[in-house]
Amino acid sequence: MKELKSYLDSNKQRFLDELLELLRIPSVSADPAYNKDVRRMAEATAAHLRKAGADAVEIYETDGHPIVYGEKNVSPKAPTVLVYGHYDVQPPDPLNLWDSPPFEPVVKKTKLHPNGAIFA
Repeated sequence: MKELKSYLDSNKQRFLDELLELLRIPSVSADPAYNKDVRRMAEATAAHLRKAGADAVEIYETDGHPIVYGEKNVSPKAPTVLVYGHYDVQPPDPLNLWDSPPFEPVVKKTKLHPNGAIFA
């Protein structure tokens, strides 16, 4: 457990920077004006899975937005763990209720305040 804590502590800023980079992508899937950004988020998600060591990463096209799939095979004897999530965010309207731009993350004390961070 000490090794894990040490790893997390020594990489904390990198993890935060990577998260902030993702949170800047306005991946609003409910608004067609953001389709290119949703695609960009799918590609960024796939890239992060590869960087994290996933054995297989695919972007599957659908009639709507793409599905990002990744898998990591540790051992055939190990149990299977499924993680399901989404990479899109809710529309930021009404904008006048935001203290800062919704896709420009702000760190206040120990909390993130961009659109989508609650799920991150």
